[in-house]
Amino acid sequence: MNRILRNNIMEITGFFMIGLALLLFAHSELKLLLTLPSSLLNLNTIFLSILIEALPFVLIGVLIAGCIQIFVTEEHIQRWIPKNKFMAVIMSCIIGALFPACECGIVPIVRRLIGKGVPIHAAIGFMLTGPLINPVVIASTYMAFGNNVKIAGLRMGLGFITALLVAFAISRLFKGNQLKAPIRSGSSLTNKKQHSFMNRFWSMLTHSIDEFFDMGKYLIIGAFIAAAVQTYMPARALLETGSGPGSSLLVMMGLAYILSLCSEADAFIGASFSSIFPLSSILGFLIFGPMMDLKNTIMMLSVFRWRFVMVVLLLIISIVFFTLMLVQTFI
Repeated sequence: MNRILRNNIMEITGFFMIGLALLLFAHSELKLLLTLPSSLLNLNTIFLSILIEALPFVLIGVLIAGCIQIFVTEEHIQRWIPKNKFMAVIMSCIIGALFPACECGIVPIVRRLIGKGVPIHAAIGFMLTGPLINPVVIASTYMAFGNNVKIAGLRMGLGFITALLVAFAISRLFKGNQLKAPIRSGSSLTNKKQHSFMNRFWSMLTHSIDEFFDMGKYLIIGAFIAAAVQTYMPARALLETGSGPGSSLLVMMGLAYILSLCSEADAFIGASFSSIFPLSSILGFLIFGPMMDLKNTIMMLSVFRWRFVMVVLLLIISIVFFTLMLVQTFI
């Protein structure tokens, strides 16, 4: 525990200062005394909502990452992942579709999987399908659109195709793990019988805590930037530009990127635009947002090389856009 405190003293101090600031902002009498501008109070509210929504999923993500670090060995990965690139991509996308992850917590899981030997193309396939078409997201989409099987099915099918195409493209464009820095592997306790389960459990918690403080600061930065953009960017002007099929699709994709919503809840926001934009644009909102949003981009930039993140972002934008433009006459 002392080692954890020493290694993360700056992060702990930062979290403490943020908590103190939030406490002060929450005090109603102090608000009256400070007479802060309404835009700043609105920024604070949006920032808090994004942070509160994302933190539970980040905690789940780092706990899973800790379990992978301690209980999963490189030998397990080599047995589970096919050698063939195309089969590895397909398998990773299927596993991601069954894995109830949120984009808020998927980055630490993917980083740990790559550190254990999962190839980058398979990791990207898992990262894209996990938050987008897992059972929880599909169920929430079905309910948000009034028990509409068509929209839930289109989100699942088109999202899966997009993830496959992006992961296949990554397999052709990049080699190596694309991490900015090698992951400290630590001691693997999986096959050492002399270590008790409690020792392994404590080691898993230690890795999870390190992972949380490592990723948490980038989540805070991303949440603040997303809140600032939402506060000071004229949303009405953005919506007014979406008059045609192509422009409305780009507007909804941009809105999904800026809002940085949790994938378990974004369908309810998307449903509110159903009377304004066509179905293809709504699907752009539902598919693009969970794959890549503003706060997720910041978290990915903290883990992966800048060029790799930009290529992934451009691939997702182009494939989602052209896929939906092609199918919009059939849906």
